[in-house]
This record gives sequence, C-alpha cells and structure tokens, in this order.
Amino acid sequence: MSIPRSRLAGLAAGAVLALAPAAHANDSSAELKSGGLVLTRDPAIEMRSEDLYISAKQVRVRYRFANTSAKPVTILVAFPMPDITIEGEDDNISVPTEDPRNFLAFSTTVDGRPVQAQVEQKVFAKGVDQTAYLRALGVPLAPHLQSTNKILDALPKAKKDEVIRLGLGQIMEYDAGKGWERHLYATWTLKTTYWWRQTFPAGREVTVEHRYRPSVGETAGTSWGASYFPSDPSYAAQRAHYCVDDGFLAAIKATPHRADVEFAPYTEQRIEYILTTGANWKAPIGDFRMVIDKGDASSLVSFCGEGVRKIGPTQFEVRYHDFTPRREVSVLILKRMTGATP
Repeated sequence: MSIPRSRLAGLAAGAVLALAPAAHANDSSAELKSGGLVLTRDPAIEMRSEDLYISAKQVRVRYRFANTSAKPVTILVAFPMPDITIEGEDDNISVPTEDPRNFLAFSTTVDGRPVQAQVEQKVFAKGVDQTAYLRALGVPLAPHLQSTNKILDALPKAKKDEVIRLGLGQIMEYDAGKGWERHLYATWTLKTTYWWRQTFPAGREVTVEHRYRPSVGETAGTSWGASYFPSDPSYAAQRAHYCVDDGFLAAIKATPHRADVEFAPYTEQRIEYILTTGANWKAPIGDFRMVIDKGDASSLVSFCGEGVRKIGPTQFEVRYHDFTPRREVSVLILKRMTGATP
C-alpha cells in the first residue's frame, strides 16, 4: 500500500535518494531501505555463505554461519525494520502490509525451524523517547496508519496541544468539498526491531533463512530516456546509484512508443537493500551469491555488480568469493506499461 504523509529513513546513515524527476513526483511513492540480519559481533562466528534473492515481490536470504570456537556461543540476532518518520502531508511511501508492527511481513527460520522473535517498538520526537506517553494516551505507535491518526485526532484539545508541543503531531488543513477542515496527524519516528537470542553450537554450521516483502518505490512513468533528463541535476547521481550503462539507455530508446510522446512506456520500481552489515563478521563472506529478478521478461533492470550473468528470462546473478561488501544494493526496474506497444 502507499501511505500519504510519511517518509522513511533507511537503516544506514546517509540521505535517501531523491525521487524520480519532478514530472512524476505527485505519482511517486518512496522506497525504504531494508537489509539482512544483524548479529552481535563475536570473534568466533563467521559467515560461510550468503545467498540473496531480490525482487519487487520478495526478498529471501539464506546464511550459513559457523562457530569456529571450542564452546557454544549465544548472541543476539536482530532484524531492524526501517524507521518510519512522518514529515509532511504530501509525502508518499510504500509500505507492503498494514500490520502495525511487522509491516514487511518478516519471517525467519534456523535450521528449518521457525523462530518466534521478540519485537521492540519505540517512538521518538525531537530526540526524546515518547513511547510511554503515547501508550498512556491510548494512541497506537504506528504513525503511518489512518487508524492511528483517527485516534490522535479524537483527543481533547488540551492533549492535542500537548502532542503538538512535544513534536508528536501537526495540524493538517484541507478542503475536501465540505469546507475547510483541521485534523491532527502523527509526526513522530517509529523504530521497530525483531530480535532473539541464538546459540551457535561449537564446531558446526547453523543455517539461518529469512524472507520479507520489500518496500518498492514506484512512479507512474519514467524520465529515463527522455531528452531533457541528462540535464537534470539529479541525473548523474541516479545513473551512478543504479550503475545505468549505455546499453540500458539504448534499450529504453529502442522501445516502440508513440512518436508524439516524450516518455518511454515504462513505470519505475526501485528497491534498496542494505548489504554492508555483512562486513561485520570474523572474516569476509566465504561465498556470496545474489540473484536480482526483474519480474517480467519485458522489463528492464539496472544494478551495480561485477560479473553479472543472466540465468533466466528475468533473473541475473552475481557470485563473489571472500567477499566484503562496500556498498548497498540499489535496483532500478523499468516495467512495461499495460497496453504498451509490444
């Protein structure tokens, strides 16, 4: 679903990539950055392999960890959800589910057995933890849901004023055809983490798998291939971000479309995956495999990688040995519009 009035900050530091060109800004949803598991660093634990699959519908990761010590090691394993931060009434984000806690439909198994993870949620505004305050008011912690804003807007005026003073809410004014209305909406940051304690037996491997539905940024059209786009200030940065090469641009221009239309018949899908947490282990990742699935044979895809190999009509593979990730994975998919000229 696409939720208005919110934007998501990624797990890693750095600015969120600007949305695709202004021509499509009103029809865009922003993607959130998500990644893999984060383990408490321990010198005995090494990642023997990582098998990563990324598509617009699902992310799957299979790890093989090994305890190289002579005794069992128990450490904390966590899956941090991306922060949800409300900034303004006109922003749009892509949230895969309406679950207020598990909004990426995250699940995991260890050696084939499901894990019952604990969940921790905290609310921050102006740098202050306001979780207990919202709970005392009876307000849900998920700021991106309409149900939360409905309860928030029903608070007594004195409480509304306090919520605004604490930086937890703002007044939105609009005319929906019934005259001007004023409503209070959430403006806090929600931090959500799934976690559990995992024991790694001495001298043997443990297989950990998890999957979830990614947040996919989308636009109603694309400026890739348009004559004006190379002069846009964001063009060079976006081209580097997705490693867009001349072949990708040539494929766009070669796509049949009406001569009187500037834009190629594609919509954009953008996926961000945080990979650099894999650099935190005792040694580099022994064997790393990543498959990017563009979803449809008529779609175009661009991402950064060395030795990329096509392994199917929609899938592309990279493999590395003794791999230390230095950058995140950013995937750009151009999806053919329904009814576009074949």
